Amino acid sequence: MRELVVPKITFVQADGSQSELEVSRGHQSVMEFALENGVGGIDADCGGSAVCGTCHCFMTDPDMFGAIEPNEEAMLGLRPDRENNSRLSCQLSLSDVSADTTITLPEFQM
Repeated sequence: MRELVVPKITFVQADGSQSELEVSRGHQSVMEFALENGVGGIDADCGGSAVCGTCHCFMTDPDMFGAIEPNEEAMLGLRPDRENNSRLSCQLSLSDVSADTTITLPEFQM
């Protein structure tokens, strides 16, 4: 019998502190998962509509979650701290997390 391996997301704050959480499939997005688990650094002002950019994060493996949609691209374009591995956590589906991953949060959300 094969053992079920539950992937983990490690959230790294700007100060270096970390929260490691096992992925719970009952959540729709990484943003919702983080908020429900008390992870700071994600403001999520628009509630997950990709119209504010306040759930910005930096991915260790940005390709795990597929291509960036136009709305997400537009919001990321407004971020002065955007990097090649920037994503909006509201647009990242937990169902795409198949292996352990790390998400770093910016010092300031807009």
